[in-house]
Amino acid sequence: MHQQVVIIGGGPSGTLLALILARANIDVLVLEKKTKEYVLSRIRAGVLEWNTVEMLRKNGVGSRMDREGHIHEGTLLSSLNKQFRIDFKNSINKKVMVYGQTEVTFDLYEELKKYNVKILHEIDDIKISDLKEKISCVSFKDVKGKLHSVNTQFVIGCDGFHGISRNHIPSNILKSYEKVYPFGWLGVLSETPPVNDELIYANHSRGFALASMRNENLSRYYIQVPNTDKVEQWSDDNFWDELKFRLPTEASDTIVTGPSIEKSIAPLRSFVSEPMRYGNLYLAGDSTHIVPPTGAKGLNLAVSDIHYLSEGIISFFENKDQHLLETYSEKALLRVWKGIRFSWWMTTLMHNFPNQDEFERKIQLTELDYLSNSKEAQRAFSENYVGLPY
Repeated sequence: MHQQVVIIGGGPSGTLLALILARANIDVLVLEKKTKEYVLSRIRAGVLEWNTVEMLRKNGVGSRMDREGHIHEGTLLSSLNKQFRIDFKNSINKKVMVYGQTEVTFDLYEELKKYNVKILHEIDDIKISDLKEKISCVSFKDVKGKLHSVNTQFVIGCDGFHGISRNHIPSNILKSYEKVYPFGWLGVLSETPPVNDELIYANHSRGFALASMRNENLSRYYIQVPNTDKVEQWSDDNFWDELKFRLPTEASDTIVTGPSIEKSIAPLRSFVSEPMRYGNLYLAGDSTHIVPPTGAKGLNLAVSDIHYLSEGIISFFENKDQHLLETYSEKALLRVWKGIRFSWWMTTLMHNFPNQDEFERKIQLTELDYLSNSKEAQRAFSENYVGLPY
């Protein structure tokens, strides 16, 4: 077999790249370890930067998002039972879209059908070779255990933090940076109306909380919990009680509770690996960087990677120009590190760290007070939250 591009990973970053390349008449094969049903059922964050919104629209997957998504022109932050609003629209004349990553992935799969892109699921034992040669090789076993081998000019690793792609960059070249946070987010999805039209980020002495949503009757709530906690320890009633403690009274007094339809604990880490390219291998999304969800940057950073990478691949095939590919890692990492910084800052600002002393608590509260009263600070927050330019 021969393919111009082989993409490892059938999540949103891999399928968005496949769609962009297919629209440019570039031959693509997508390999995914999990079943299609599993990929389309994964619950992930749902705040889309405006760059991401425009990328999806540009590539024909914006119509359902525009019908069912919710445009947010600001967000709320709270501490000491007081909340304030940061107005993106007034600060920088931009906004974000709340539309679940699960929905984005579904839309991408539907659109890819028009271009007859092959997405092979339940793939196992992927091996990559000859990355420094003109043509590389990707071998794998299909769902029936049959071995296949594909020659390709480009191998794209979109297979997540635990994927195999990053491991093909030699250890003497690959440099990783990581910060593991001493807590996780316990998240609950419930078929209840959201407590507020916009997200509420709550700083509380008992720990962080977030009130988010998917649609008018599907709410997503989170509370900070120790890394040692298990989902089984948290009944629905205990979760709702703790959430109400942490949200400002004007929200907790009006929140509608109900049975959880999904409950999980997500650990928090900041992670970046450099470079994002080795020979014919290019990394994108979670395979090369992870952010804590506080800044709503995970999917959005993956989309910016795909923006830079798709431009480079298309320029190569259409113009025989390798410049954008040669500078991909450097250019993408500049934006990645800015997203890492903002997510780290928000996480540090809003969470209660173990052994946090009174000085550190006072700094958090002073920072929030400054943010609530400074137009310039709110402008900087808005600029980062809605997404820095590509």
